[in-house]
Amino acid sequence: MNPYLVLSLILGYFFVLVGISFFTSRRADTQTFFTANRKSPWLVVAFGMVGATLSGVTFISVPGEVGNSAFSYLQFVLGNIVGYWLVAGFLLPLYYRLNLVSIYSFLDQRFGNASYKTGSFFFIISKLIGAAFRLYLVAGVLQIAFFDTFDIPFSITTVVTIALIWVYTFRGGIKTIVWTDTLQTLFLISAVIFTIIAISQNLGFDLPTLVERIASEPSSKTFFWDWRSGHNFFKQFFAGMFITIVMVGMDQDMMQKNLTCKNKKEAQKNMLVFSFSFLIAVFLFLCLGVLLYVFAGQTGIPIPENTDDLYPLIALNHLGLPVGIAFLMGITAAAYSSADSALTALTTSFSIDFIKIDRYEEQKRQRIKKLVHLLFSALLATVILIFHAISNESVVVAVFTVAGYTYGPILGLFIFGMFSKRIVKDRWVPLIAVISPVSCFFISKYSEWLFHGYKFGFELLILNGIITLTGLWIFSRKNDAKNNE
Repeated sequence: MNPYLVLSLILGYFFVLVGISFFTSRRADTQTFFTANRKSPWLVVAFGMVGATLSGVTFISVPGEVGNSAFSYLQFVLGNIVGYWLVAGFLLPLYYRLNLVSIYSFLDQRFGNASYKTGSFFFIISKLIGAAFRLYLVAGVLQIAFFDTFDIPFSITTVVTIALIWVYTFRGGIKTIVWTDTLQTLFLISAVIFTIIAISQNLGFDLPTLVERIASEPSSKTFFWDWRSGHNFFKQFFAGMFITIVMVGMDQDMMQKNLTCKNKKEAQKNMLVFSFSFLIAVFLFLCLGVLLYVFAGQTGIPIPENTDDLYPLIALNHLGLPVGIAFLMGITAAAYSSADSALTALTTSFSIDFIKIDRYEEQKRQRIKKLVHLLFSALLATVILIFHAISNESVVVAVFTVAGYTYGPILGLFIFGMFSKRIVKDRWVPLIAVISPVSCFFISKYSEWLFHGYKFGFELLILNGIITLTGLWIFSRKNDAKNNE
């Protein structure tokens, strides 16, 4: 692909995002930035959330992983669907009833200031590292494939990218994100569909043949029942359900979009429609994975050692210019759809939970919001550059994994707060929140020795939440108030 065409497409993509920002941020105040004034159309939010959920890692990893784990990921996604329904049924009504902007304000009302700050702090650490990790991996692909052609250093690519994200989000915030997510979802889904059509035409498959070939491939096997395997159905299903509850329902980034809907009913409709749209999108990615391996086998293309490289390899070199352009736009959208919303959520959480921005007049709120937004833009770029300087992907993945442990205490805090009336000793909560993930780390590391060969997968989050719940129970007392709510 001509490098100047690539550069033109990427610049054009950001030009469109800046244009959307211009129209969505007119007469914007801090409430627009944090809540979009509660006026977002629920169907637009639902469609846009598909792109925000399918990060750049998903975009390139899920199709390649089909060769190693078949359709087992679909078991995890089925758990996700149930998790989305539970979020719609229990958490959204709570957030709307309390009229929350930062969802961690619930912890302040239920437990106290230490718990409140703990939940928000753990979210900030997890989201900052998680967003940087995803953007780093995809930026690495774009750097090797395109930007090295212009001798642009990775550091310059990173700083310019974050600066562009800051430009189109610093005024409109979540209101802009709701609409840019819609565009990014369109690019993502289009890339997958374009690639599937191109492979089918190259192999001479009509629609019935295409369906039959995918279904007949061993790599389309979906359900796995071996209890020791990391792909076991029950492990994947329940892990998917709980991860969705905590990383969507208890995550400021994902919930902030839902809370821009006009009311609880529209937010719930958004979540239900989104859940089915997400299932269809993931199924398309998995089908694409099967076709990539079939195409590689029939055309003699060697499978890369790192299966993440399979989709980029075939899309950019073997399926023609239209598919290459679609892939480029899709991976660009995937890379930045999660980063821009994460940046807005980090700004929201820190401004409300730590600075208490609501106590100031609007003019000062605007100044504080802009400074915090700039601060987290710089932090995001810094973490990405640190990952690049480490130059050891296994270390970077380990850092990302450790960051994921911090969602367990958030899960425990919310569940205890919602379903128990006991009064927690608030000052002990930070200690409980640290002990829980540390304990899980060592349990996971020695699980095969402790549990006769059992390997923990995503279900470790459930254990993390249980340990937090146990600690909260120990450091709490019965509430004797008759009129407790």
